[in-house]
Amino acid sequence: MRSARLLLCAVFVVLTAAATPAPAVDFRSVGENAAVVFDAPSLKAKKTHVIGRGYPVEIIVAVEGWYKVRDADGELAWIEAKSLSERRTLMIKVKLADVRQAAADNAPLSFQAEQNVLLDLVELTDTGWARVTHRDGQGGYIRINQVWGL
Repeated sequence: MRSARLLLCAVFVVLTAAATPAPAVDFRSVGENAAVVFDAPSLKAKKTHVIGRGYPVEIIVAVEGWYKVRDADGELAWIEAKSLSERRTLMIKVKLADVRQAAADNAPLSFQAEQNVLLDLVELTDTGWARVTHRDGQGGYIRINQVWGL
């Protein structure tokens, strides 16, 4: 009876550990040069496509100099770790996003950005907004539900 209880306790611990929330999502952006994307973590693997500079990707797993990543469309692939930067960029995921001068819906409009435009992440607020800049120098705040890369 005691061994059955111990076994049940061990199973419970394993199942509980498996059900714990995953760590925070880790995003990176393609560095200064475009990144070649592979179907496996090897330079000998099939090259599937190229991702342009600044494109944000979600890191799924790291394996000896390679990252398995997810793109904004949900596709999984492998990229050499050296191709990614710590710099964080966000991609507009709605047709047209308003970037405001302050983190408020009634704040004056700074500019609008179309779907798939990349913005540099400056900081996250705790109010559902991100402070961003565009490569032309314009900046402001955008609702985080309008971007991908966080």
